Amino acid sequence: MTYHSPTDLNLALEIAAQPCGKIIAGGTDVYPSAKQGSSPAFFLDLTRLLGLTEITYQNGTLRIGAAATWTQIAQADLPAAFDALKQAAKEVGSVQIQNTGTIAGNICNASPAADGVPPLLALDAKVELTSAARGTRVLALSEFIQGVRKTALCDDELMTTILIPRPPTQACSAFEKLGNRRYLVISISMVAATITCDSDGRIVDARVAVGACSPVAQRLSHLERDLIGNTVQDIKITEKHFASLSPIDDVRGSGPYRLDVVAEQCVRAIKRATGHE
Repeated sequence: MTYHSPTDLNLALEIAAQPCGKIIAGGTDVYPSAKQGSSPAFFLDLTRLLGLTEITYQNGTLRIGAAATWTQIAQADLPAAFDALKQAAKEVGSVQIQNTGTIAGNICNASPAADGVPPLLALDAKVELTSAARGTRVLALSEFIQGVRKTALCDDELMTTILIPRPPTQACSAFEKLGNRRYLVISISMVAATITCDSDGRIVDARVAVGACSPVAQRLSHLERDLIGNTVQDIKITEKHFASLSPIDDVRGSGPYRLDVVAEQCVRAIKRATGHE
């Protein structure tokens, strides 16, 4: 088995096009996901690729390099609309994992309980995928993650950048997560909300995303529509807003319990995002 750690993207793409390899960007899930008795032909480590750890603004878009770590994201100087993403960054595993684990690794792992996905969905994030043969394409994050451990990434592609359009100036956000303990825990449920209010305190833009309550984290479009035009005091959240969710029963909690929790987390996240904690 060979270990590749290139610094040049073109070389990395050539290696990625070879069969039976394993792409890693932080590698914190390599051993938990390994299958006994089998191993990849090679590992391709992306963390040394030039430019893939940078967090920059270009033409009104925040570009987060695929190999940016959660610690980098948590410490980045970003507007209040990114607070939910930074809060989620501090909830990923332990400090050691945050120092090593990357945003692209979290996305490509495609776990229903991936902490980074709801905040990114609430920011209308897209992902940039690059292939040596076909060049670059961009997909909405909601289209990229297709199911449990399933993505739209082709065998010869690498995720190179996460793209986030500049949110409204007044937008703020918040993240709520429930687990059995503070760190090193798989989420029971989580909610990210990005909210923009006008000068009268009425909500003019709302994006609310839920994770760990369906095979793929998802936006609550019905709730978002009902929030528009209301103040925080007017918010009424009912069961109909969660009709698209399908939480499972497992050792961490039952489906009905998760739905109860998510309803409260939505209220808390929206209130925090609008300064009404």
